[in-house]
Amino acid sequence: MTLLLQLLVLAALIILVYTIVSYLRSPLRKLEQAQNNNQYFLYDDRQNAHNNFYLTYKGAMFEGEKKVGSTDRSFEVVRVSVQPKQTDKLEGLEYDDFMFIEKEIKDRYPHASIDWKSPVGALIKKRK
Repeated sequence: MTLLLQLLVLAALIILVYTIVSYLRSPLRKLEQAQNNNQYFLYDDRQNAHNNFYLTYKGAMFEGEKKVGSTDRSFEVVRVSVQPKQTDKLEGLEYDDFMFIEKEIKDRYPHASIDWKSPVGALIKKRK
């Protein structure tokens, strides 16, 4: 009986440790934490082109939709549409901030053209 109780306690501890480690390694938690700390973080599943990516920069959250197409050699992500999740969080961001985000996306998807949705798209068109 004592052995059974010890095994149950051990199993409970293993489950608890696994849950804590899973929580700490969760990319969505890291994304939320980066947004709260006004840091840059990109959450993306590169293996699945159908999943959107999420990016946070200086407290603003952006969602990017990937479109797959053909290039000279293979099928790649050829178009990325980026839109802010909350436009009120864009306050204080400048043109150079959006160029940094664009550079980071281009580093990840070099064949992609980037299409900014409103209101960021209007700012970038004015500037270019």
